[in-house]
Amino acid sequence: MVTQKQINDISRAIIGYAIEVHKELGPGLLESIYEKCLTHLLTENGFKVERQRNIPLTFRSLNLDCELRFDLLVNDLVIVELKTVEFFSPIHEAQLLTYLKLLRKPKGILINFNCINIFKEGQRTFVTEYFKDLPKE
Repeated sequence: MVTQKQINDISRAIIGYAIEVHKELGPGLLESIYEKCLTHLLTENGFKVERQRNIPLTFRSLNLDCELRFDLLVNDLVIVELKTVEFFSPIHEAQLLTYLKLLRKPKGILINFNCINIFKEGQRTFVTEYFKDLPKE
């Protein structure tokens, strides 16, 4: 069984690789470029990464094909949403929280590449009840 510690280790690695991408490329590029570079680093370092997969959405037994997609899913545990915005807004957080709920994943990370320092201002992490129910170690 996966633990909170394992998920936190994956999250730290994701943020670390995002910082590497940001240091090398800097701000000002398209989100898709950062997504490809971050995916490359994660995959190169042994992580399983899915990109731009459709999220199934059901409303009152109606299956909706609404082109809802996450940016990255790492090791089938952590959803990563990438942004290139002036600042995070509540809708960015709501989007990630909804993806976490729909996919029943324990943790999500918002990363903004349009900032000076990803570690200080360019990332936010969120956990769900699925995370809280996992063993710590």
